[in-house]
Amino acid sequence: MLDRIGDEVARATSIVRYAPQSQFSPHVHDGGEEFLVPEGVFQDEHGDFPAGCYVRNPPQSRHTPGSKSGCTIFVKLWQFDPADRTHVRIDTKKMPMLDVNERKGVMLMPLFKDTREDVRLERWTPGAAIKFNPDRGLELLVLEGGFTEGGETYLPQSWLRHHPACDFFQT
Repeated sequence: MLDRIGDEVARATSIVRYAPQSQFSPHVHDGGEEFLVPEGVFQDEHGDFPAGCYVRNPPQSRHTPGSKSGCTIFVKLWQFDPADRTHVRIDTKKMPMLDVNERKGVMLMPLFKDTREDVRLERWTPGAAIKFNPDRGLELLVLEGGFTEGGETYLPQSWLRHHPACDFFQT
């Protein structure tokens, strides 16, 4: 558990490891669920989602999650607009990274964007000074490589959430 606001039904951000041959009971995500698969293969009745897959299951979506071979997912619950019904399934290993002309040393892959959030993968050139001015905050999960910020080093599976005062990162 990385972050939790609430009790049994909670807004939560977690890294979940599925053992081989594990499965949850069928359930509805009243507040929505989004996840990224960093390793292994996540499965449900909608398909197999290998490492690199990004999935958004909107509020009121239903599934029976599990993994035959085991996997790790970065998952966020109850962070959707209640009216959102947008399903997203992206295999990021099959999508190109795009140059960001206004941010030297950055390439990105858009995953989802609405008025509340902008979800994307970013690749930072080693040694680049990465500047942000997030007006609504910023959340980062390191998938590979690492970066330093405020004298701390963040390596793969490190997670960081900054409030709007954040304005500088260095890879």
